[in-house]
Amino acid sequence: MEISTIGLDLAKNVFQVHGISATGKIVIRKALRRSQMLPFFEKLPPCLIGAEACGTSHHWARELTRLGHEVRLMPAVYVKPYVKRGKNDAADAEAICEAVTRQTMRFVPIKSREQQAALSLHRARSLLIKQRTQLVNMMRSVLAELGIAIPVGIVKALQMARQIVDGESELDLPAEAANVVGILAGQLLQLHVQLRKLDLRLAALQRSDDRARRLATIPGIGPIGATALAASVTDPGQFSSGRQFAAWLGLTPRQSSSGGKERLGRITKMGDRYLRALLVVGATALVRYAKQKPEAVDPRFVALLARKPARVASVAIANKMARIAWAVMARGGVFERGHAPMLAAA
Repeated sequence: MEISTIGLDLAKNVFQVHGISATGKIVIRKALRRSQMLPFFEKLPPCLIGAEACGTSHHWARELTRLGHEVRLMPAVYVKPYVKRGKNDAADAEAICEAVTRQTMRFVPIKSREQQAALSLHRARSLLIKQRTQLVNMMRSVLAELGIAIPVGIVKALQMARQIVDGESELDLPAEAANVVGILAGQLLQLHVQLRKLDLRLAALQRSDDRARRLATIPGIGPIGATALAASVTDPGQFSSGRQFAAWLGLTPRQSSSGGKERLGRITKMGDRYLRALLVVGATALVRYAKQKPEAVDPRFVALLARKPARVASVAIANKMARIAWAVMARGGVFERGHAPMLAAA
């Protein structure tokens, strides 16, 4: 019987295939090695293939699409309810096969190689920032035990590290402690140089990408946020509105409504944590600027700060920024301060 739909459970070396016919009858259940994947699907007529969105799913989706198949990626959290009992590769593949045929299922657009390359810059930058923070904290703790305190701030820590590496420091340290601090300071400066290189690459990427250039016109979104949004959102048309895009990022209240009573809680924190963090950090910068120069920012932000705590206002402004970003990506153009939405025709 001809296979119409396949559920593919992706892995590193062993892949599980669950195929059904147009009538829903199980046609194939098979485990494939990595080397067998493409030869197996080359022999099949074009069919619908479902898979969970994961680290390698976009690569396999591109390869299978090139062979003429229709590939749909789904968030793993939406596939889990279709697993009947137990947890193994065969049950997962069966659940994927059933989930991909649901009319209300939400799918993940397939990213290009260029988008994944851009996101790799962001992932590497996040890792280096964490490592830089670890080195600074370790250097602070070693010096604090010896009665020496580094002033607050990454700039002060880098200045101290430069003085230690250049031999200009006047710290009175035991020989072993001076050796350890010197190693930490050298590593810290090397990491900072690598971070500066990544920042320059991202700035160049933002200038060369039309969508990222338009996103950077939004207050609170710089080269880092603009390139991350441009690389992460493959098709802004998959969202029907800016509110849906903000909900995808986890910036809308969690609902617990029943019996006609609406109960709204904290934000859901669903979706991409990195994008959400960039928007909230950008909104926090706007809040700080609004406190210093209220006449230079949107009056609505100032009014919001007068009613709500700063952190609540930051999340609300991040929600607003997400909606504006969706409008810029979906409709084109750039951010216009004081823009009034066009009223719907009566």
